Amino acid sequence: MDTQTLTQLMGTSPSSTTATGKSVLGKDDFLKLLVTQLQNQDPLSPMSGSDFAAQLAQFSSVEQLSNINTTLTQSVSANQLLSQSISNALAATFIGKQVRASSDTFALSSTGNVKLGYTLASAADTVTVNIKDGTGAIVRTLQVHGTDKGDNTFTWDGNDDQNQALTPVTYTFEVSAKDAKGNIINASGFSFGTVSAVRYKSNGTVFVVDGLEIPLSDILEIMNG
Repeated sequence: MDTQTLTQLMGTSPSSTTATGKSVLGKDDFLKLLVTQLQNQDPLSPMSGSDFAAQLAQFSSVEQLSNINTTLTQSVSANQLLSQSISNALAATFIGKQVRASSDTFALSSTGNVKLGYTLASAADTVTVNIKDGTGAIVRTLQVHGTDKGDNTFTWDGNDDQNQALTPVTYTFEVSAKDAKGNIINASGFSFGTVSAVRYKSNGTVFVVDGLEIPLSDILEIMNG
């Protein structure tokens, strides 16, 4: 008895199976097909013992594969949980450490000096750094000439373009670079700070760096405090 006949006896069809989004038979479906086949076999020409044994062997294989899949899924989930627990435990050891983070947001301290940096895809003739306040307004523009490829750092004194000290709050900065011919060079900024706390959130672990939350994935380097 072929599969099409069996599905008709069970009151389903290939098209209806596709419509419900189920295109793979599980062990329960396989067993139902086998039972239906036994119930509807021709009494004058019953299924041979070898055929029946072969179908039982197929059912056993399907069941074992299903059990293996369940076990593997549970194992992966357990490993992920263990890995997350280890990461959370290690993250707490970073408190008090200075870090370098892929972040364009930083907190200006009361001392007025802030160490910042940027990464260049190639050597630049001119690098321009615009520092912005919470409203997005540019409060200070810095320019550096003849900068090498790779990581570069600089210190901002916390003053605006009129050399007036700014309020120690949160600021952002953006970096743009050009070569000697005026071609734009890819540049990305990074900031420095000290980890004061670690917070475990539903979307991942974050470090509290100088009062700002920075995802663990954005930490580029961890240094001694």
